[in-house]
Amino acid sequence: MGADPPPRPRGRPSSPRRTPDHQPYFFLSYAHTPRYGTGGPDPDMWVEKLFRDLCGHVMAMTDLPAGAPAGFMDREIRSGEGWSERLGEVLATCRVFVPLFSPRYFASEMCGKEWYAFAQRAIYHRAKSNSPGEAIVPALWVPTPPAQLPGPAEQLQFNHRAMGDRYVTDGLYGLIKLRLFQEEYEAAVYELAKRIVKTADATRMGPGNPVDYRQAPSAFGRPSGGPRPMHVTVAAPTRHDLPEGRAADYYGEEAQDWNPYYPDSARPLAYVAQDLVRSLNYQATVSSFDHEALPDKSRPPTRPEILLVDRWALEDDDRRRRLAALDAEPRPWMSIVVPWNRDDPQSRVAEGELVGKLERILPNHMSQGRSACRAAARGVPSMEAFGQILPQVVESAAQEYLRHAEVFPPVDHRERPRLRGPMLPPYTEAVTEGGWSGAEGSEDR
Repeated sequence: MGADPPPRPRGRPSSPRRTPDHQPYFFLSYAHTPRYGTGGPDPDMWVEKLFRDLCGHVMAMTDLPAGAPAGFMDREIRSGEGWSERLGEVLATCRVFVPLFSPRYFASEMCGKEWYAFAQRAIYHRAKSNSPGEAIVPALWVPTPPAQLPGPAEQLQFNHRAMGDRYVTDGLYGLIKLRLFQEEYEAAVYELAKRIVKTADATRMGPGNPVDYRQAPSAFGRPSGGPRPMHVTVAAPTRHDLPEGRAADYYGEEAQDWNPYYPDSARPLAYVAQDLVRSLNYQATVSSFDHEALPDKSRPPTRPEILLVDRWALEDDDRRRRLAALDAEPRPWMSIVVPWNRDDPQSRVAEGELVGKLERILPNHMSQGRSACRAAARGVPSMEAFGQILPQVVESAAQEYLRHAEVFPPVDHRERPRLRGPMLPPYTEAVTEGGWSGAEGSEDR
């Protein structure tokens, strides 16, 4: 998204050829520190030392053959090698993602892109296997206040205290810089390497499709003045009210149990969508369209929304009527996504009829918004395509919400000093503070 590639290594020998059986155990993700002045030492030399120490431990703890890569950091990219393609390749095949926490890390769009690219693999792994795929092992480079942690980092279940009290208070940077803490540094790195190997062996995520690194969103979102809600609503039948002849394999006890990409996916799509939305630093909630009251058109929106629609849901008269009523009033902050399994034989046979019905019932939502939103409403044929288009749909819904959310009147100066301008909901306040509405510029990570 306009960011510059990481700096190229100078004078580094070519690394050995990688094969599918020799994926790196870990990917070290860190924020590049800018040089102070001119001609000074490389400020990231300490990160490289940490990387080499971790690689040595991982090689000793595993049966990796000689020449196999124990880890990867962006300095491993050879001169002349496409940095975007190389990063995408490694993030799609490495076994564990190791982010070095620091205030600079969470301010970096590039680091957020790396986190997002790896997180998608974990979400797909969980969707396909219905088993956890958590393979992120964080490390404290510089202690970071909890208030500065974005949602994806805050949600990680990780006990840093087990790696030593001095590690928690000073981080690896503090330990590595001072000889006084050499023993604490070695103990923390050894423990970190053990966790990397243990996580890699326990999770065993398969390789994924490389994410287009330049087009990937950041898992850290954009700076905002408060939590960012996003609601996912599911309009789908249950096993108990299926249209005549429709297979029950794709449905469950609730609308939220709808699994359109079965058997490729073993997890209901609503919860895959919730994970994907959370990976973009939103607070995501899920509900059934059948159990939701239709919005009051006289009131401004309270949140952006994604509506997942099963075309088979239109076979029900009451659901069809309620969807038509929803479409009668413009709601640009609600984006429609129509998952459609190209490998579902019943859906292929009925596609023409059901598409025509959907276009008659939801003409406004089918044609509104950006090109990605219109494409999502026409049908998303696979789990991978769903993961690729959803971030664009989420961003569109969030931006439309910003444009239509209610702005509260300013505080009376005679009663209380006005410190931050008008009292606005979290999304609108972010615009006044230069958060979401500002253009995304380039950075050096």
